[in-house]
Amino acid sequence: MTVIHLKNAQSRAADSVIDHLEQRILSGELENGAPLPAERDLMEDFGASRTVIREAILALSNRGLIESKPRYRPIVRKPDYETVLNATGKIVQNLLTETGDVKNLYDSRVFIERGLVREAAAMATKDDIADLKAALAANEAAISDSTAFYETDVAFHGVLYRVPKNPIFPAIHLGYTAWLAPHWEKMLRAPERNELNFHAHKAILTAIMERDPDAAEEMLKSHLDAAWDHVRTTFTS
Repeated sequence: MTVIHLKNAQSRAADSVIDHLEQRILSGELENGAPLPAERDLMEDFGASRTVIREAILALSNRGLIESKPRYRPIVRKPDYETVLNATGKIVQNLLTETGDVKNLYDSRVFIERGLVREAAAMATKDDIADLKAALAANEAAISDSTAFYETDVAFHGVLYRVPKNPIFPAIHLGYTAWLAPHWEKMLRAPERNELNFHAHKAILTAIMERDPDAAEEMLKSHLDAAWDHVRTTFTS
């Protein structure tokens, strides 16, 4: 019973430290990108044991409020949309245990990107078009190298997420990339397949440049449907 009471007391103390540090991070008192105060200083500030401080640091790290690396002081990370997605990333990946789960996530990506290409066809600026052209050129140059092609493929789609100038969308793109990567890495790749994907990207960009949202959406959906048909063969039943 004494051990249980001791653990409960430590947990309550850690909760108090977590709450105070979280408020200091959110308020900016602890600056984004700055090292967290040293363990000894935190122990003195809160009158807490090293065990309690380390428990609090671990909890804050799991929440994405600090970045911990071995042999380095933890770094303060004021939360943004990317932080939120990173903090939930492992949870999402653990949910993707069945082919149907991955398909549901992929379908949500298709739904969002269909809207994004329509937005791009209607509203893309000259700078947006230039970014898409540059991403497409890099994609074409990487056709013979499947690893590089995958990276440029992700980058091309990433430009679409930036067109609305809404910080939520690029963060969502990073989430989709991270969540789906373990499944996409199993996909068989070849220059011939890369060539098909490049031409699909080119067709999407052409429709955007022609300011044709219906064609852009059709090209995008056809491309992503074909991608799913290709990758789903790698899943076990």
